[in-house]
Order: sequence, then C-alpha cells, then structure tokens
Amino acid sequence: MRLTLRLGIVLLAVGVIAWLPTQLGNVDRETGATVAVYFMAILGLDILTGYTGQISIGNGAFMAIGGYTTAILTAHHGWNDLATIPIAALLGFGCGVVVGLPALRLSGAYLALLTFAVALAVPQVAKNYPKFTGGTEGLPLPQHSGLWLYTVSWALSGILLAAAWLILRGRTGRAFRAVRDSEVAATSSGISLAIYKTLAFGISASFAAVAGSMFVLVTTFVNPDSFGLTLSLFILSGAAVAGFGSLWGVIVGAAFIVLVQKELANTQTFGGAQGAQVVFGLALILVMLLVPGGAVQLLRTLAGLTNRRGNTS
Repeated sequence: MRLTLRLGIVLLAVGVIAWLPTQLGNVDRETGATVAVYFMAILGLDILTGYTGQISIGNGAFMAIGGYTTAILTAHHGWNDLATIPIAALLGFGCGVVVGLPALRLSGAYLALLTFAVALAVPQVAKNYPKFTGGTEGLPLPQHSGLWLYTVSWALSGILLAAAWLILRGRTGRAFRAVRDSEVAATSSGISLAIYKTLAFGISASFAAVAGSMFVLVTTFVNPDSFGLTLSLFILSGAAVAGFGSLWGVIVGAAFIVLVQKELANTQTFGGAQGAQVVFGLALILVMLLVPGGAVQLLRTLAGLTNRRGNTS
C-alpha cells in the first residue's frame, strides 16, 4: 500500500512538472528551471548531510566548478553546452573527493569551517585567473528559450533523483546511514569510513556541479559573484526546509528558496533588497519553528492523520 501511494505521488509530481510549462510564460519557465537547479543542489547536499551526517556549507563552490566548466568549454573551446555537463559532473566528483579526504579527520563545526573556507576560496580563484574565467567581468553563455531551460533542467533533475534513489536504497545507502547513525558501530560492521565518507562528498559535489552548469545556462552569464557564500547558505536552508535524510521534501525546499525570494523581490513594501532578505530570514525561522523536521515531517504527519481517519472509518 505504501509503495503504491509513493508511486502515485511520484507520477502525480511528474505529471504536474510536465504540464506546468504549457501554462507558463517564458519568464516563469525560467523560474521553474531555477527551481530545478536548486533541486539538484539540495539533493546533493541531502546525500552528504542527511544520509552520512557530514555538515557542508560549501556546495556553492562545487556549483561554481560546474558552472565554470560549462562556461569555459563553451566560450573558449566551442563545445555544445549540453556536452559540457557530464564533464562538469566528473570534475565536481573529483573535487568533492579532494575536499572529502582532509574532511575525514574533521566533524561538526570543524568540518563546517573547512567547507566554509572552500566556499570562500573558489570564487577568489576565479577572480585571479581572468584569462580562463573572465575574472570579475565574467563570461557570457548561449541563450536558450525558457521552455528549453525548463525541459533540460527538470530532465537532469529526474536523472539525478533516480540515481540518488538507486544509490541510497542499495548497499552504499545502507553504509551511508550506518556512518550517520554511529561511526563506531559502522566500523565494527566492516564499513570503511574513509571510502564511504569520501564517496558521499564526491557524489554531493557531482550533483552540485551539474546544478552549477544549469545555473549558468539559465542566467546566461557567469562571474565569481554568481557563486558567493550566500548561494551555499541558500542551498543549506533549502535542505533544512526539505528535511534532512529524505528525498521526498527536496522539491519543497527548492521551491521555497526560489519562489519566496522571487515574491519578496517583486514586492516593494520591505524597503528594497536588504529588507526583503530580512523578511526571507524571518520566514525561514518561522518555518523551522513550526516544522523543525522540514517538509518531510509535515508529509509524515499528514499521512499519519490520513491513516487514522481511514482506520476509524
């Protein structure tokens, strides 16, 4: 019964996502594509933090690696933009592994500080090599229609979601959860912390790099400011709203980050961009107070109420 319900929810979500662009204008389709970008980035962070318990504030840096891979290959080498995405994913995975190796000795706040440093350093590196990255002036990218961006971004989101589900339901996913629950117990069960913790970093960074590639295609431009620390914090906030340790709420977290920000930006009653950010922060705090477990907790509560009513009747 639960499997049938989940399958029904997935099919409904796919149907709604496929139907939406037929009802939206070009600008709103681009907004939908941006939701998909955050969906991919939050999904990668959830694998790392929600399933292996490793805190990261640096996924914006991995998005930068993917974004600059796409930008450099298209602007300087004439690649087709879609062909750059697998390369971005591979580079993201490699960089994630490189960051994951020193992270093996760290946890908690110290691990958060390491990833925080990565988030600060990568945009600075982009500024210091203008020959390749365009420096502060940035690089332009090909323009695409809102429908193209929406279709490609959500197709990639579907592929990554399927990949995440396959990874997490198998032996690797069980090892991730064991590491999250107790590293001592995981080690005593024969699970290599070095392999699985580093692998989680690599997968998370790979997902973020794909998101970064689509991010620059949606914005049609890239410079170091596109991947500032705020981006990493938005991804972390979206994961918190979604609920760590579950794939079901990721789309809620992505939609919250993009749509609430857009609505606040279009509203002139909060005193400009800074006032809008304050209101966004307050809205995030309110959500965390009301639903500390994120969208997943809300969905489980609603499912519990439905089951109780069904049993009563």
